[in-house]
Amino acid sequence: MELRHLRGFVAVAGSGTVIGAAEAIGLAPASVSEQVRTLERSLGVRLFDRTPQGMRLTPQGHELLSRARGLLDHAEEVRRAVTGERLRMRVGALEMLTATRFPAVVRRLRERRPDIDLEVRSLPRHLLLGEIATGELDAGLMLDAGPQLGALGFTPPRDLEFLDVGEVALVMVEAPERTDPTMLVTSGQCSARLAADRVIDPSLPRRELPTVATVREWVRQGLGVAVLPDFVVEADLASGALRRIAFDAPPLALRLAWQRGREDRLRDVLYALSA
Repeated sequence: MELRHLRGFVAVAGSGTVIGAAEAIGLAPASVSEQVRTLERSLGVRLFDRTPQGMRLTPQGHELLSRARGLLDHAEEVRRAVTGERLRMRVGALEMLTATRFPAVVRRLRERRPDIDLEVRSLPRHLLLGEIATGELDAGLMLDAGPQLGALGFTPPRDLEFLDVGEVALVMVEAPERTDPTMLVTSGQCSARLAADRVIDPSLPRRELPTVATVREWVRQGLGVAVLPDFVVEADLASGALRRIAFDAPPLALRLAWQRGREDRLRDVLYALSA
């Protein structure tokens, strides 16, 4: 086995396709396919089932996956020890979480591990999960609900672990001078939309808007009401720009997800997030 073969294997396992893996690690699809075939020949086992829906890990592939991630992390640790390079951690989050939650995380991590450089990226959830699965991100912070990853209403990649590091309340808000009773929601598979759909009467008239920031601004201007995570509107509630409407809904989980088998690499980031 060579490290480059393991990198190709991990990328294919995360993306589910050779093309997606090739894009993630910057190689041609033919090169990634050859890496996987070479690895299978060297081990004497089939690591993937090739299906019309993509590459699916076999039992032997699942057995290798977490060990391969550990080997790659250890090789990276050896390289840093020899070269003196600093450890760089790459963490992603939804845009509003990046703005409101990560400054405190960066401060705590700087105090505990000043030798770690933390790179923070802002991504929608589907891209966030995809980059965790392919290894482009070490971990991602998102909103979810229930005892399993994705219980809010989305399908996560396989072989991810998670830790709940906090709770987020849902609040219904309006402007003091509201003139429109329309319920404002985000579109598609946005976490705010999935959360709102769980608690809003489906018979209420709705207007879909492209982003959480747009929904918040329309509510501020009196053009409707909305159910949003508390961190989105806490400053507006404090200033009086928005007010709460009596409303009862279960909280969401602030959930950190990462590739199975990489807990050792993430230990200090997990501490900083959960402190």
